[in-house]
Amino acid sequence: MAGSVNKVILIGNVGADPEIRRTQDGRPIANLRIATSETWRDRNSGERREKTEWHNVVVFNEGLCKVVEQYVKKGAKLYIEGQLQTRKWQDQTGNDRYTTEVVLQGFNSTLTMLDGRGEGGGAARGGSDFGGGGYEDYDQPRQSAGGGRSGGQSNQGGNLSRDLDDDIPF
Repeated sequence: MAGSVNKVILIGNVGADPEIRRTQDGRPIANLRIATSETWRDRNSGERREKTEWHNVVVFNEGLCKVVEQYVKKGAKLYIEGQLQTRKWQDQTGNDRYTTEVVLQGFNSTLTMLDGRGEGGGAARGGSDFGGGGYEDYDQPRQSAGGGRSGGQSNQGGNLSRDLDDDIPF
């Protein structure tokens, strides 16, 4: 095998408001719990069944942490791309414990808000080493979240079709 891939993609709902902590040097770390559910009909009884899985998500990317802190609330629907990591720790009695988390850091992480504008809908991508990702609200001009992305078209009170009506030769 030439290589390997560690990529997790989740679409689910946030179970509680995110917890934002800071490292000793002031960098933010966001912790989220995301629920994913699947539903099916039981073949024997015909009843509808549902199974929910809970996922721990940790965001180390500074730009994405800003988005989480400002816009993500309990119940928000998110699309997450990150890596699976398991860490070992000891409980109060000294027993070894293991926690598996979806980690968003670096360039391979994505967080997209899937809710409508009222709940915050937007997108952000990773890139923490060079100023973080960006927050993009689909109904507003792009705003930079740490200098990652900027620019875009502004639709300030105008009609979108009027903005696109120009003399492009193709």
